[in-house]
Amino acid sequence: MTIPEKKWIIKTKGEPQLIDLLAKELDIHPVLANLLVQRNITSIDQAKKFFRPNLNDLHDPFAMKDMDRAIDRLKKAFRNNENILIYGDYDVDGTTAVSLLYSFLKKRYTNIDFYIPDRYEEGYGISFKGIDFAAKNNFSLVIALDCGIKAVEKIKYAHSKNIDFIICDHHLPGDTLPDAIAVLDPKRPDCNYPFKELSGCGVGFKLLQALCITNHIPLEELFSFIDLVAVSIASDIVPILDENRIIAHYGLKKLNENPIIGLKALKDIAKINDTKLNVNDVVFKIGPRINAAGRIEKGNKAVRLLTATDEVTARRLAREINECNEGRKELDQNIFKEAIELIQQDPEYHRKKTTVLYKEDWNKGVIGIVASRLIDYYYRPTIILTKSNGLINGSARTVEGFDLYKAIESCAHLLENYGGHTFAAGLSLKPENLYTFIQTFEKVVSETIKEEQLTPFIEIDDELEFKDIDSKFFRILHYFEPFGPGNMTPIFVSYNVYDSGSGKTVGKNAEHLKLELKQDSYKKYFFPAIAFNFGHKVDELIQAKKFNICYSIDKNDFMNKETLQLRIRDFQIPSTDETD
Repeated sequence: MTIPEKKWIIKTKGEPQLIDLLAKELDIHPVLANLLVQRNITSIDQAKKFFRPNLNDLHDPFAMKDMDRAIDRLKKAFRNNENILIYGDYDVDGTTAVSLLYSFLKKRYTNIDFYIPDRYEEGYGISFKGIDFAAKNNFSLVIALDCGIKAVEKIKYAHSKNIDFIICDHHLPGDTLPDAIAVLDPKRPDCNYPFKELSGCGVGFKLLQALCITNHIPLEELFSFIDLVAVSIASDIVPILDENRIIAHYGLKKLNENPIIGLKALKDIAKINDTKLNVNDVVFKIGPRINAAGRIEKGNKAVRLLTATDEVTARRLAREINECNEGRKELDQNIFKEAIELIQQDPEYHRKKTTVLYKEDWNKGVIGIVASRLIDYYYRPTIILTKSNGLINGSARTVEGFDLYKAIESCAHLLENYGGHTFAAGLSLKPENLYTFIQTFEKVVSETIKEEQLTPFIEIDDELEFKDIDSKFFRILHYFEPFGPGNMTPIFVSYNVYDSGSGKTVGKNAEHLKLELKQDSYKKYFFPAIAFNFGHKVDELIQAKKFNICYSIDKNDFMNKETLQLRIRDFQIPSTDETD
């Protein structure tokens, strides 16, 4: 099974005079200047801020609606020696958020504990069971992180138990906000906070920033946990712009140089101490291990790791979580295989605009991963469903440009619960509504999705000649990091390149392709290139006289020698007429 061919879309170039100005003033290549303009950086001052993120440029936390109320309630809890419960979701964003607040507050306040709901018994968000736990253990204040924005009935229940809530969330609110003491969410319509795309952990970070300002606590104490926030930003796939860019920059620096004990143990177990971690490394190597605890066992194990204060405990918990991750891999591979079989058995599938699959014994903890993987092969909005506690629960993912949340919202009358954002969502429904929901979701998507949104594509930033790729170009390109949504790794296109003749497959199953490439305009040097999962194209490319590539540029460290390497994202082989 191969990934379907992608359409190449080359972005519109920026205004030529502006590109020339930036290139001249900053002494950079026009292609790099164009990358800045494409990112809405149109002045020298903006460019300097972009290239040099500064923690002093973080926004005033009190610009967030209800922040003053949250701080007043927190200070009251400190004065009255109340028991405070830090409550968060079981995914990376939730567990890093809980770990951040617990670790920071624990240094100054002892009457504090944390609670992570069980994915299988309680499901996502604030639960009645969690509120009962708080009541039974005399917690009068709960700080909810990465959840709670739709928990209207749960907060009413908490009131009946004399429990106050401060909600720190970043998901889209419903029509009615919960009646909590404070609802911190930059996405609430009446909030004028200048940046709307914080992670859940990021909202918790802003709460602590406000506490530091109010209580004259040095912000350096808060920044000592900034690597936790960076992990949440990377793993929750929020735009790495504005504040997120600043936090991710400094958080990754700390993660590489001096991580908290728990993250250091995870780096050790993942064998990534010899490399410079970037956002992708966090997404694919750190995040899945943290997530695995909540998927396979319980999310509180991840919090115990991330709040560990001694290396022995951290190493033991990291080993246990790594074992969870190995089990998670096996589960999602098996479910993915079963999902493919269901698709292939459906004679009507080729007519559908959605992928919605259900099997009652699929593991609830990995269905989101399976949904994401299916989109790589069957490019359409996807929901994977399983049964848990009498309800059918689903995890949904979407294709670029299609608002998944809005489509699910159109089916709200058939659902017991749903939440999320444009690109990912979760939902639950009664078994008797399953068939109607599948039909309704297909109808909604079919009526609203554009045909071009069903074709996978690669967005290319600019054309680049091999002769322009040198150490200075790469060094400046490095200053564009950290890469992620809103500032993706630049993708370039080069035309009429050819292999030296040494092209070969590599990898355990010969699934990858290693090449040495030249271009007519620069015959001085062969560029080493790697194309992951393109091993099947080896004969076609070697036989082709010339071909076009789209790629990113990275470094290859081999035998302590660093060389520039092209990481090929896709190939196109022109017709004979085009290359003659």
